[in-house]
Amino acid sequence: MAKERNDNQENENEESGGKSILEKIQQLGQTSVAQAPDSHVHVLSIIGQIEGHMQLPPQNKTTKYEHVIPQLIAIEQNPKIEGLIVLMNTVGGDVEAGLAISEMISSLSKPSVSIVLGGGHSIGAPIAVSTDYSFIVPTATMTIHPIRLTGLVIGVPQTFEYLDKMQDRVISFVTSHSSITEDKFKELMFAKGNLTRDIGTNVVGTDAVSYGLIHEVGGVEHAMKKLNELMDQRKAAQNGELQ
Repeated sequence: MAKERNDNQENENEESGGKSILEKIQQLGQTSVAQAPDSHVHVLSIIGQIEGHMQLPPQNKTTKYEHVIPQLIAIEQNPKIEGLIVLMNTVGGDVEAGLAISEMISSLSKPSVSIVLGGGHSIGAPIAVSTDYSFIVPTATMTIHPIRLTGLVIGVPQTFEYLDKMQDRVISFVTSHSSITEDKFKELMFAKGNLTRDIGTNVVGTDAVSYGLIHEVGGVEHAMKKLNELMDQRKAAQNGELQ
């Protein structure tokens, strides 16, 4: 009877563990949250549309900022995590949510590296440059354009002023966390004729590097190598302070 009870308990534990992993995959798109039992590097995915205060339709693939922010706090607090890789393939989304994520990543004490894969469009640009070092694969693109609501005519002056100030916050963050100049970023943002019936510029991998928006063209191997260098530098600095 005792053996039968133990077997039942093990089966229940396996089922609950399986459900827990499944829930994490469904909710966060990954099986662990800032625990990394076998690795000192945490991987954060910014995929699809960045969801802010308004919940998007269920058919939209989204990155929910209320999921990302606790992960970043856990990464900062967990002593086992020594570095962060940010994988990006986003169309953009909520501006304030994107800026919040960007500010949190840039304020981490631990080294971080980003990789723009398919795209780092719109508010994805500040997130891409918020890490200590950034990479973009050759085929990836980044769309730089002004902030807008729905494309309708804005009839209230206060609304225009609010959007204009929010746009200034985006420009300030990007230029202070990358090598691109404010004039160049604005030139890309307000370029006419680059996008169909729109204002803005679609920047491909090598161009993003030449403009100073992204540090280097490269993929996972390059990003991991750079992150390991940054983690070694941080350890050396900490050891120097302790001596």
